Amino acid sequence: MTHNGNLRVKAKYEARVPAFYYIPQANDCLVLKEQWIRAKYERQEFMADGKTILPPGNREGFLWKRGKDNAQFLRRRFVLLAREGLLKYYTKEEGKSPKAVISIKDLNATFQTEKIGNPHGLQITYSREGHIRNLFVYHESGKEIVDWFNALRAARLQYLKMVFPELPESELVPLITRNYLKQGFMEKTGPKQREPFKKRWFALDPQERRLLYYKNPLDAFEQGQVFLGSNEQGYEVYEDLPKGVRGNRWKAGLTIVTPQRRFIFTCPSEKEQREWLESFRDVLSRPFTPLNLLTASTESGCSKR
Repeated sequence: MTHNGNLRVKAKYEARVPAFYYIPQANDCLVLKEQWIRAKYERQEFMADGKTILPPGNREGFLWKRGKDNAQFLRRRFVLLAREGLLKYYTKEEGKSPKAVISIKDLNATFQTEKIGNPHGLQITYSREGHIRNLFVYHESGKEIVDWFNALRAARLQYLKMVFPELPESELVPLITRNYLKQGFMEKTGPKQREPFKKRWFALDPQERRLLYYKNPLDAFEQGQVFLGSNEQGYEVYEDLPKGVRGNRWKAGLTIVTPQRRFIFTCPSEKEQREWLESFRDVLSRPFTPLNLLTASTESGCSKR
């Protein structure tokens, strides 16, 4: 560093970082940061005179997956078929019939180490019968779980290039995978706004423009979701509760107005209220992405389980 300076060292060790490879940010989890440093300096994977880097293709291996109906993690075989755009997993090691076949077009992957309670915890989500299915997995090896993450990202980028051939790669990379903008507990009431407030776990997906809610953070399926359009389409968020509506335990309120109805929430603190308010305003002010435009015509209001 003293001899070359930061820019020269960066140019040397990051000469050929693949577009799909996730470069961790300051608030990302430790395993992403550690494996990025090891890949760059220890294994020297991205140097100009290194081996030619090919996008990960098919991948097969074992991950520990949380059971849908209990908290037990069990060893499951996962198979990624990049060309076919499919991810499969099997309950039996040599089983011929997969438990699930997941389309890459619906897939997202995000590290959720605190929520899962494992330093290598990865949440994989996909669409199933109009709802969001969550898979919570981990691997004992930090390198293995990050390699899986980047393999899924490579398959996603391949899919996006096929769907949007006219768009430059730089516009597709931010659409590969995404983190939740905010997560946490709030209480919500029903459409008549006279129903009792119930505590739910909420996750705000900025790319899909969805607010998902669950009974518990590690539920396999959401209970419902709210689609968030843009301010120009009549979507708004307001601090506080409508006149005549009172929360249960929590008093710091929020109101989301959509063309179909109002959604009423209360937050456990004013700090949480401000953070949710800023996050909602962020999404409502964003322009639609190409992926949004593919699905916006089928989205409206809130679907409930």
